Amino acid sequence: MATAAPPAASARRCSRRSTIRDSYYSGQPLIVDDMFDKVELKLRVYGSPSVVKYPRCSLKRQSTYADAEEDKSMFMALSSIWMLLLLFGTSAFLVPSLCILSLTFGDAFGARYLLYGAKSFDVITRVNDMVLIGLGYLIGYPISSASVGALQGLLTNNLVALKGSCPNCGEQVFAFVKTDNSIKAPHRAECHVCSCPLEYRTKVEKSLSGTRRTWVYGRVYLVKQGHPRKRKWLKD
Repeated sequence: MATAAPPAASARRCSRRSTIRDSYYSGQPLIVDDMFDKVELKLRVYGSPSVVKYPRCSLKRQSTYADAEEDKSMFMALSSIWMLLLLFGTSAFLVPSLCILSLTFGDAFGARYLLYGAKSFDVITRVNDMVLIGLGYLIGYPISSASVGALQGLLTNNLVALKGSCPNCGEQVFAFVKTDNSIKAPHRAECHVCSCPLEYRTKVEKSLSGTRRTWVYGRVYLVKQGHPRKRKWLKD
């Protein structure tokens, strides 16, 4: 979804970032952390290889974090699962209904007579038909409705798969995170290797190219250990 910058412009940005980074680590920062993050964001948008996503510490905020980006493979896997569930839910509701309608009005192959015989419109048959349709509706409709909602969230970037490195052990971690602005609390999870508590924070930017209007990135923060009631959650 990102587009490539002209070589000269990209080279200038990379050189500028190197100067800013060296001055920051030498103890004489030229700009504040937020502005440095914006420079890195620009380079990331243009696909610059100089932006290395590694676990690091913020001296100002006293926090340990790593960059996170969208995981396309997990996105496709989750989308495929919801598509299969949508197909199953739709079939559970539509197939019994279509079969009963076909048997009710008859067909060219005499299926109604083979299944029910001459007395196809008795009370028991109608009750069975209603029960079959009801079960299909009770099972299929909730699954179909949930699948449609999940697919809409994936297509509109309200739910994304983020991957990054654990700030504690360095192993790759991932999580499905909601990007809805109405959700103030960050997504919390644990590293599957070292079991350290993590926070996933996302940011949404306008896409410069691609089919989707926005693209999502974020950070994986290492949560400070302590008593649950005294734990201090990191804030940007």
